[in-house]
Amino acid sequence: MKIGFGIIGCGMISRFHAKAIADIKGAKIVGCYDSFPNAAPRYAEEVGCKAYDKLEDMLANPDIHVVTICTPSGAHMEPAVQCAKAGKHVVVEKPLEVTLKRCDAIINACQQNNVRLCAIFPSRFAPANIALRDAIQDGRFGRLTMASTSIKWWRDQKYYDQGGWRGTFKLDGGGAYMNQGIHNVDLMYWLMGEVVEVSAFTGTLAHERIEVEDTGVAILKFANGALGTIEATTSAFPGLLKRIEIHGSTGSARVEDQYVDLWDFAGKSAKDKGVREKLWKPAPDALANSGGATDPKAISHVGHREQLKDFIKAIETGGRAKVDGEDGRKSVEIILAIYKSAWTGKPVQLPMKSDPTYPKK
Repeated sequence: MKIGFGIIGCGMISRFHAKAIADIKGAKIVGCYDSFPNAAPRYAEEVGCKAYDKLEDMLANPDIHVVTICTPSGAHMEPAVQCAKAGKHVVVEKPLEVTLKRCDAIINACQQNNVRLCAIFPSRFAPANIALRDAIQDGRFGRLTMASTSIKWWRDQKYYDQGGWRGTFKLDGGGAYMNQGIHNVDLMYWLMGEVVEVSAFTGTLAHERIEVEDTGVAILKFANGALGTIEATTSAFPGLLKRIEIHGSTGSARVEDQYVDLWDFAGKSAKDKGVREKLWKPAPDALANSGGATDPKAISHVGHREQLKDFIKAIETGGRAKVDGEDGRKSVEIILAIYKSAWTGKPVQLPMKSDPTYPKK
């Protein structure tokens, strides 16, 4: 069976979905829609699909089985719910949405209409991060004690000034945490488990005319007793590679971008040789301007490809996708807890009962 995709929102990130889908045998983009009049025709010409003037017309096409939502973050819910009601499986770019209420609306619509939901987190499919999780599940760290991640990126003022929606709570949902740091927030949850308490500070230090933070530091307490930190910024010139570290009573490991540069355990494993041969960090010049640290377009589509392949497999077999709507909601909840703590000056317990109230500026 040929899996037909529809695309809603024909901006930058939709190009990475197009590359990913083109790499998947048996998958094809059939149609696209964008609320901006010229965006869909341009995209359709690039990828070889049909542009639609009305979303309902695209959703009426029986050759479209899955729809990918690539609109601004705070405009995911409405098209996602509409797709679910039309009986289409739904893929949503990160974040799933910008509030828990809106995340829940998407999840509930997909459940009620018996369609699958996938939240895009391609970092989970990077071999180095998979090796890190395997080591945790194999017990190689002993008692998990500490985790830290840093997303110290750079975005110039032009980045926020273009597009109108960037830097707003309504459509961006937040700043360095919700937009850039969310991939590593998800990795922290995926690797370390449930977060039970958060304390944080945030600020807007290097940019103007934005509502959201460009700098933040958060301290996390996990259900297993381990502690963690998440640093996120778009004000660190010229932009550093993102990093995640895991520590325990019998081991430590670190992944920078998608490469391992620390792998040290009290007990040795046959897997260690493969990690050092295949996943070790290359020379610094080979990593220049990679991973989105400076340029948001300087990312790979490979993670998207692997995640979409997994989602297609789940649809075809009836199994569970590796990243579903509930997973997508988790990272949003952690980030909203970070924001609430920063705004109130108090620790925040998770799970949260409701969305925080955005401060007025």
